[in-house]
Amino acid sequence: MHALWFTLVAGMFAAYAVLDGFDLGVGMLLPLVARDKREREAALESIGPVWDGNEVFLVAGGGTLYLAFPKLFGVFASGFYLPIHVVLWLLVGRAIGLEMRHKVHHALWEELCDGLFFVSSLLLAIFLGVALGNVVRGVTLDADGDFFAPLWTDLRVGANVGVIDAYTALVGVTVALVLAHHGALWLATRAPALRTSARRWAERTWVPVLVSTAAATLATFRVQPLVPRHLAERPWGAALGVIAVVSLGAALVLRRRGRDLAAFRASACFVGALFACACFGIYPYALPDRAGGGLRAADVAASDYALTVGLMWWVPGMIAVALYFGWVYRRTSCDD
Repeated sequence: MHALWFTLVAGMFAAYAVLDGFDLGVGMLLPLVARDKREREAALESIGPVWDGNEVFLVAGGGTLYLAFPKLFGVFASGFYLPIHVVLWLLVGRAIGLEMRHKVHHALWEELCDGLFFVSSLLLAIFLGVALGNVVRGVTLDADGDFFAPLWTDLRVGANVGVIDAYTALVGVTVALVLAHHGALWLATRAPALRTSARRWAERTWVPVLVSTAAATLATFRVQPLVPRHLAERPWGAALGVIAVVSLGAALVLRRRGRDLAAFRASACFVGALFACACFGIYPYALPDRAGGGLRAADVAASDYALTVGLMWWVPGMIAVALYFGWVYRRTSCDD
């Protein structure tokens, strides 16, 4: 049962990465693709109906984590105390930039809100990537299975690591590039006024995405020995990497053929496959220890009774959410 819930929790955060990822990508590209007020408003209107709903998946993922792995949730909340607060403030900043923009009709105010949206989106993408890098790299656990990570130490990847080091910074930059490319494809699909510019930036970010993803993958094999070991033990997991590579290539080919919606869907598969690769690489550990071993998903899971009862409520709830999101996204047309 714990394996099923590990997959469900991972699925929730993967859904957040795919859905809110293009919102963050739009925010990062806003000063680059939009040259005037009309184009900026077109970019913001493309995510206006969905961005706050997409953000809910982050909250839902945290709730699912607490339901299925309460001890792990407590370890995360205490160990990553400062980074969690930074992410929360960045989420607030992004919401202010979006929702307060139309409260005052003045060019200076609108530029201030657009700047806040850009900065908060960029830093959020980087910090979320850093968070993923921390989970994959592992932390220094004490005898009780707890830890506290400073924001940084000396940036080297050793036994005494901080939240930000050379490896997690690389993952953070990679995630930011991946989501910028994802956001460009979204704009090409949903903002006709920006289609030419969005396609141009999707082209410009594709090679950096490929290079940074390859570099982060090689670094992961070096930093976290669990990943190559689990790949050798479960070679079928290589299929996830193949899906990621094929999806990224498909996004390039489909975009160049003018099939923007199909390219965006391929990018969504790429984002989801990357997240699945990370989860596959560390399982059965939910949080590896830098000294070896770590917190196993089976050891930090709730009781089988709690997991079974939770599943009875979680499944119909998520079906309702999926139907609602499908209805919301169908309200706006997509050109392919």
